[in-house]
Amino acid sequence: MFKTKEEFKYEFSKRIIESYGRTVEESHITEKFMVLETMVRDYASVNWAMTKMAIQQKSKKQLHYFSMEFLIGRLLVNNMMNLGIYDIAKEGLADFGINIHELEELEADAGLGNGGLGRLAACFMDSLASLSYPAFGHTIRYDYGFFKQKIEDGYQVEVPDQWLHLGYQWEVRKPKHSCDVKFWGKVIWDDNEQKWKHVDAEAVRAVPYDVPVVGNDTIITNTLRLWKAEPSENIPSNKDFQQYANEVNQICQTLYPDDSTLAGRILRLKQQYFFVAAGLNSIIRAHLRVYPDLTNFADKNVIQLNDTHPVLVIPELMRIFMDEYDMGWDESWEIVKHTCAYTNHTILAEALEKWPIDVMRDLLPRIYQIIEEIDRRFVGFVKMKTDGDEEILRKVRILKDGQVHMANLAIAGSFSVNGVAALHTEILKTREMKEFNDLFPGKFNNKTNGVTHRRWLAYSNPELTALLHETIGDDWIKEPDLLSNLNKYVNDSIVQAKFYNVKQQRKQVLADYIKEHNGVEVDVNSIFDIQVKRLHAYKRQLLNIMHVIYLYQEMKANPDFRIYPHTFIFGAKAAPSYYFAKKVIKLINSVADVVNNDRDTNAYLKVVFLENYGVTLAEKIMPAADVSEQISTAGKEASGTGNMKFMMNGAVTLGTMDGANVEMYERLGDDNIVIFGLKDHEVEDLKRSNTYSAWNYYNNDPKIKKVVDSLTDGTFHQSREEFKLIFDELMSKNDEYFLLADFESYREAQAKINELYQDRQKWSAMCLKNIAESGYFSSDRTIEEYVNDIWHLEKVKH
Repeated sequence: MFKTKEEFKYEFSKRIIESYGRTVEESHITEKFMVLETMVRDYASVNWAMTKMAIQQKSKKQLHYFSMEFLIGRLLVNNMMNLGIYDIAKEGLADFGINIHELEELEADAGLGNGGLGRLAACFMDSLASLSYPAFGHTIRYDYGFFKQKIEDGYQVEVPDQWLHLGYQWEVRKPKHSCDVKFWGKVIWDDNEQKWKHVDAEAVRAVPYDVPVVGNDTIITNTLRLWKAEPSENIPSNKDFQQYANEVNQICQTLYPDDSTLAGRILRLKQQYFFVAAGLNSIIRAHLRVYPDLTNFADKNVIQLNDTHPVLVIPELMRIFMDEYDMGWDESWEIVKHTCAYTNHTILAEALEKWPIDVMRDLLPRIYQIIEEIDRRFVGFVKMKTDGDEEILRKVRILKDGQVHMANLAIAGSFSVNGVAALHTEILKTREMKEFNDLFPGKFNNKTNGVTHRRWLAYSNPELTALLHETIGDDWIKEPDLLSNLNKYVNDSIVQAKFYNVKQQRKQVLADYIKEHNGVEVDVNSIFDIQVKRLHAYKRQLLNIMHVIYLYQEMKANPDFRIYPHTFIFGAKAAPSYYFAKKVIKLINSVADVVNNDRDTNAYLKVVFLENYGVTLAEKIMPAADVSEQISTAGKEASGTGNMKFMMNGAVTLGTMDGANVEMYERLGDDNIVIFGLKDHEVEDLKRSNTYSAWNYYNNDPKIKKVVDSLTDGTFHQSREEFKLIFDELMSKNDEYFLLADFESYREAQAKINELYQDRQKWSAMCLKNIAESGYFSSDRTIEEYVNDIWHLEKVKH
């Protein structure tokens, strides 16, 4: 490939001519962009091939990471930076009069994920490659991702995310690794072969598209495999082809189709089995290309199940071993339970997946039959361990109440179960999954999440990176722990001043974006207070906007009450059928309309809702934040990763003692993070005692009453019914997430932020301290912990 600017220019020009029959000058900007992407992919492909060869030759154990989402964002800059060719390409393009940033802007965010779960998987793949560990990702190649969010008249509107409109140059279609995945049909016993057979099934072809995962400053390049559904050559005879083709196309259409209908539930289950079955088929074929049989499968493969979506790996692996390779139950189960490891991402009972037995039995008859047998044997094991304790058995059963409990299946069939923050894991072990922890001592462990500091600091915040290089050198890119060297400079007034200037530059970038996309002028000298994440009741975006309403009401009522200028910035998608969350988006936008246009107060208070929050927008937001809002009800957020990205970029966290905030607090101490609200055990005590009353807070605190009343008194919408749903969640349903209980504490924490920010030196010292302590929250550290405690991988050396 190219090593110099001249070689790059020659190759670029040659490819434009060969691909499009025109010169660089005549070619369209999209053609230039696509040629640049393919050049970078081909550059990476040499390392990609070498990596695969090294893994095979050296018989390395491999990780297979199964996840419904990989929110990888744009790859062009990331890959060029990791390969060390960014500057060569930038200068070569400049000689042609091409601005590389214009090409970068043409790249779409890959529509392969939605939230923290998917972004974590992407960070893990980046760190695995950068640390030279052999790893494979498996997911679905979604045609339209989750959805593209538009805000119309303040309401969220979902439109298809057509992220593939220019094609996707990073992927390589691999039809030779295709396989059929079977649905429907029935299971019969074959007397001749003495085994169960799945007959009259409907087949769907699974075709892999491989994307290289480029490590930083290493020749290791791993693979993210995207599975695409296509019609099988074995067309069902009992169905019209048009109907069959439509059903096949639906499998890969969108992430998380609406499951409020039976058809939606079937489609979700189809998606999950589709990529699990296809992925396992390719893993087993790859294994048998190197080894004579499957007896050492668990020694050479470890499968990490990212949440419950891929848990069908467990029964599917059993099916393959028994039905296709004639292994007995006990031998198969031994291999499965030494191969699979499960990551739990939620404490919310309603988020733990459960499938109706009749849906599972009809769609996946052989898989259901195997789950039934796993449950039967598991019941025997539990009875033996607990002397027949019916209460424990009821809690841990896989099949109960007409449903398949996927988390229970995951724990029964895995050798490791991990939470994603210390508090979260403790809650799993002592409360939510206590019975399992007692049954399987040592199986539960903690792996606090991390984010890749290369993308979220080094590449997305070049100004701060330059300051860090100048102050502590550049070794932290390889070893994020070395960010702690910044501790020596936290109180250095020159470094503080330089940091303040960097932050102002990044705030200007975001302010320009807001002006262009929202038409709102924001003051870069104001406090940029930011809450960006999925919109959910427990994440409490509502508490944030209620506090904004309080500030507005106070300033209107009292001309002497004024705050330091404050810009509250929100970004969030609500699930299409989550009406409460969509109402909160409308409320934020309605409050913004009022406060941004009120001349009495708008010099002090602005509200901005950024539409279609995703990875690329986050790369603008994180470096610009002064305050990071992490305000979930204590005990509800498993970990969070946005809190880590903000911390790395020198924002001060305003948060509850929840998720990874707890570990951030332990590293930062009282002086460098602002904590408020009920603790996890206090929330539990309130629930247990049944003494909480939202009406008591409403009736006894005039500030709360005034804010809550504004939801239905016409202040923010001409229709008093518009936000009645939100009023009812708070008052009629007794404020499930304790917003009113935490309101006063939150108000005081905000007042403290208001005061702290005005002492520029103190504030800059707090921000620098956050950066200095953020190395622990790199996914490099998380991956090393997984490797040491769960995966036991070896680095690939060429």
